[in-house]
Amino acid sequence: MLIPSAYAQAAGATGSSPDMFGGLASTFLPLILVFVAFYFLMLRPQQQRVKALQNALGNLKKNDQVITSGGILGKVVKVDDQYVELEIAPTVKIKVVRGTISEVLSPTSAKPAND
Repeated sequence: MLIPSAYAQAAGATGSSPDMFGGLASTFLPLILVFVAFYFLMLRPQQQRVKALQNALGNLKKNDQVITSGGILGKVVKVDDQYVELEIAPTVKIKVVRGTISEVLSPTSAKPAND
């Protein structure tokens, strides 16, 4: 008795085209919403941070204070196309690749190391 009613329900559901579209839309709508939320919460802010860092590296000049990806804090002494020379202590200078600079500190937030 249960089998004939199951066949009847299945035949009625596959025959209607608008109902099939509604089922398909309700299946993919949450997936699309998750992707949109992921884009606005994760990808877009990261792209903005990368763009801001690239802009800061392009405008790098002498006496800027920077932090490298290795955690070295230094003051820019000389800027080349690929390399930056940093002063990490009085009379101690190192040469680093420009791409390893992870942050350019603003002059108001940077404090001298000796204080």
